[in-house]
This record gives sequence, C-alpha cells and structure tokens, in this order.
Amino acid sequence: MQNAPKNPALGAVRKNLMVELDERRRALARAGKRLFDFGLGDPKEPTPPFLREALRGAVPEVSQYPSAFGTPALRRAAAGYLARRFGVTVDPEAQVLACAGAKEAIFHLPLAFAGDPARRKVVMPDPGYPTYEVGARFAGLEPVKVPLTAARRFLLEPDDVGEAVLRETLVFWISYPHNPTGAIAPRDYLRRVGEAARRYGFVVASDECYADVYFGAPPPSMLEEQVENVVAIHSCSKRSGMTGYRSGFLAGDADLIAVLRALRSHPGVTSPEFVAAAAAAAWSDDAHPAERREIFRRKRDRFLAFFAEHGLEADASEATLYLWVRVPGAETAASYALRLLEEGIVVAPGPAFGAGEGYVRVALVPTLEECEEAIVAWRKVRA
Repeated sequence: MQNAPKNPALGAVRKNLMVELDERRRALARAGKRLFDFGLGDPKEPTPPFLREALRGAVPEVSQYPSAFGTPALRRAAAGYLARRFGVTVDPEAQVLACAGAKEAIFHLPLAFAGDPARRKVVMPDPGYPTYEVGARFAGLEPVKVPLTAARRFLLEPDDVGEAVLRETLVFWISYPHNPTGAIAPRDYLRRVGEAARRYGFVVASDECYADVYFGAPPPSMLEEQVENVVAIHSCSKRSGMTGYRSGFLAGDADLIAVLRALRSHPGVTSPEFVAAAAAAAWSDDAHPAERREIFRRKRDRFLAFFAEHGLEADASEATLYLWVRVPGAETAASYALRLLEEGIVVAPGPAFGAGEGYVRVALVPTLEECEEAIVAWRKVRA
C-alpha cells in the first residue's frame, strides 16, 4: 500500500536494538565468520530441567484462553518470592499481575496511566533500556532522558531532574541493577526516589529484572523502601534462563495495580497457562538462580582479569550479566565495536542505549569455554 498510514511514534524511535544486532550477526554468519556474540542479553545456559518439565506437564488437551492477570498459582509464587527475597509482603490478588515478559510490561505501563494533561512527562535513565522511551512515545507522552555518569554511580537522582519537571512527571523509571552499566542502587537512593514520588505524586516504575544476577550483596527492591506510588517489574528471563518463555510479573501499590489490571484485560498479551506453570515453579525455587549466578560470576571475573591485563576498564559492572567497558584511546564506541567485529567479537556500542558514547556493552552470553576462545581473539585487538 503506497503512503501507508503510520503512527508518528514509529519515526521518533530508533530501530529496535535486538533486530539491528541480529541482522548484523546473521550477515556475518552467512559469510562464514566465527562469531562470539556478546551483543544481545540472551544467555546460552540451558533452562533448568525442572522448569521445562513443569511446562510440558501443564500443556492441556484442550487449549483455552488464559487469564489476563495470570494464574492464582503464579501470583502466589511471585508474592512468595518477594517475601523470601526482599522481606516484602504483598497480596497476590490485589498487588500482583502476570505479564508476558518485562519488555511487554514496560511498553504498556505508561499507557495505563496517561490521561492527565498536567502530567505528560516520563523520566528515564540515559543510557537505559530503549523500551522506556518507546512505551512513553506510543502512549503520547514526553520522554525526559536524564544523563547518567560514572562519577554519580549511574544513579538517576530526582534532584537532577528539577522541581518543574517533577511536577509534570507521570512515570519515573528506575532500573537497578542497571542495564546497560550493571550499577546497583543503595537503599538511601531508593529512599530519595520514594520521598520525591510522594511529594510530587508520580509513579515510580522500578525495573528489577536483574535483581538476582549480582556478585556482592543482594541488591534491594524499591518495594523494600515503600509500596505506595511504586510498581516493580520482575522477569523469569535472566534469573531462570527463560527468555523465550516471555513471563514476568508486576507488583506494588494496589491502586496502581488496579489501573494496570483494567488495561491488561484488553490487549491479550498474557502468557499461556502452561508457561505460567513453569514460571510459578521458577519463582518458588531459589537454588537455580544461585547456580546461574555463579556461572555469570566466573565469566565476569575472567573478563575483568583480562581487561586489567589488556589495558581496558569496566565501569560499574557490579550486577546483571553486562560489563560496561570504556573504549580505549580516542576511539568511538562504533569504531571500537567494528574493530572487535573484525575478529568475530560482537558487542553492543554504548549509544545503542542512549548516552553511552565511549563505552561498549559486553553481555556475558557465550559459554565459559566460548568466553575463553573470545579472549584469545580479543587479544589481537590493540587496546
């Protein structure tokens, strides 16, 4: 169809990073290049067998529509996880909703709350997960991207935004542990964000998808500081090796969850109930994320040792499966990523996440053995 109608938001956002990186990877693979793909955050470690068995065992003879809000068993398991992991008590009926993965929930969240003409701003970290901006734009809202710096520990401080903007803010995104830098937020920071939310009346949307991928003290949840004005988002993807299952949950302020519940009855994006059965099993078990965490720790420690030897430096990188690596010398993120690509090493240039010039993101996706092989190839790239 010539001159096909198009939502203007499509022209305002950059091409999806996953699609862009996948296209580049496929082109190199077709050319026969041996690739070590550290670009996309999709780990190769197998999904634990008991989760696969839970899914298979829940496939029904008759397939019917799933609940838009998640099965009671899944919501109870999510509430149990929050109680064990963070000491937070929530009502699984009134304060928990299932979602088809964190990305879907992040995209739809601002749409549920849009409507007040005095509150049109969505504050988000820069660099940050691109879907924060995409969801804001498709909801007809104004993204406010706040630059983060290593000097400020990559924290998005309410004071950095300014009182005038905070008064017009509808949603304030925080993301700790932070993608792409791997930074962790301390409790006193979460307290400042919570106080600002109560003072100015905005929604704190806390992306906590990497809460169980850490290498020191367990990172806190925004819900530990307060539930009022807060929605936290969690995902089975990295914690449990279930990226392809597309399952997560939202939890927090009962009034906010009620609004999200009303929205989520319409788009039909809930995971199938056999996926919910696997997710319920995942949230009910703490042993398998600890095992996965140790694998990521070994990869991280190996690369940090190599970087120190090779003259490279990683900022933050305290949690998540990402290393936020400074590019050497006067190079740009793109030029250094291109030199690595010549040796078959795929990384994500920092600007793919916004204000990330001067960095590349290394996702600890390949196996330990492949990481060792990649380091051999990386040594050929002068720092």
